[in-house]
Amino acid sequence: MKLGRLNHVGVATPSIEKSVAMYRERMGAEVVREPFDLPAQGVRVCFVDTPNSQIELIEPLGADSPILKFLERSPEGGQHHLCFEVPDIEAARSFYDGKGVRILGPTRIGAHGTPIFFLHPKDMGGVLTEIMESPKQAH
Repeated sequence: MKLGRLNHVGVATPSIEKSVAMYRERMGAEVVREPFDLPAQGVRVCFVDTPNSQIELIEPLGADSPILKFLERSPEGGQHHLCFEVPDIEAARSFYDGKGVRILGPTRIGAHGTPIFFLHPKDMGGVLTEIMESPKQAH
């Protein structure tokens, strides 16, 4: 198992629209994908493209959203997680399980339409880490 490509940095935000405006005005972001709801994960998502990765803006979707607690601690939002690609999600899950790294919940389909799971931040140097099977099509 090797560290894969950084796919995106997840950024929690109380407002995707305000965050998009900030990335456009202050950072010169040009390619911003259309926001969409991901009800299974309780979030609304919007990707901002960078030359070598993406920023995933995540906004709460409803009162049961898992990022509400994060926004209670950081009302303006902030870095939520890092996401790395792997070629085989089940092999990666077995690898981390074998290392004793706590896996948060089942493998599920993420915002890119590929299988994902999360690793506990206490086992990853304080960083919530998403592991994502590489999309089959080109980036």
